[in-house]
Amino acid sequence: MNKNDLVRIGSETAKNGFKNEINVVDKFNNWEKDEIAQEWLDAMDYNLSEIEYVKAVKVKGSYKADIQVQISIKLKHEIDCQNMQVKLVSNKKGFNQIDKRWLSKYQELWNIPEGVLNLLKHYTGELQPYKKGTKDNRRMFANEFTKEEQDSLLEFLKKNKTLIVSDILKGRGKFSAEWILVIRKTVVNDWALKPMNVAMNFYSQGDVCISARGTFHIGKITMQRKGGDNGRQTANMLQFKIDPTELFY
Repeated sequence: MNKNDLVRIGSETAKNGFKNEINVVDKFNNWEKDEIAQEWLDAMDYNLSEIEYVKAVKVKGSYKADIQVQISIKLKHEIDCQNMQVKLVSNKKGFNQIDKRWLSKYQELWNIPEGVLNLLKHYTGELQPYKKGTKDNRRMFANEFTKEEQDSLLEFLKKNKTLIVSDILKGRGKFSAEWILVIRKTVVNDWALKPMNVAMNFYSQGDVCISARGTFHIGKITMQRKGGDNGRQTANMLQFKIDPTELFY
């Protein structure tokens, strides 16, 4: 597979995700006739008989929310604005990237100590291995650090676990995501809609640890080097992944 093929596949994936978000917007905007949209509103604890109108829009820019749903309630003169993250999945199970950035951006968010930051740069490949004999001459795996270095990395992740999970799933600011909608396109009308706080609690469950393969686990979240990108520098970014289909169970 050549570079052009990889770019084309990445472009098609992005287009498919965008179409799905637009489909969700259309369903909400046609809520009076769309039974699935009515089920979504019911799952969000709205009484359909009390709704005056629903207006959904695509959120533009790099935010955790993909769409915003505005719900007007009869007689109350109130408009609720609900920010929603949409995940389209093709398989029964499988990991989905939820956040990726350069380490410098994560340092701004989490005030990563310089020593921990340098270790993470060796992990992603921004810095080359500081010793010989590593499995990959471009970067280091977490289990190739010394015991003391591994402990310092895990201590930082454990101390900041709640903040990390919130930032990579919910985000910050007025377009932080309050809901997560997972749609499995292999099955007709198969979806799961959860409050983001419920999703954060779910994915936080479990230890902060280093796997036998040398990656980090923060509860049910995997933290790893991005990789891929046909050898471009962006392969050295840090990424976080979850299995969205776990919210079906």
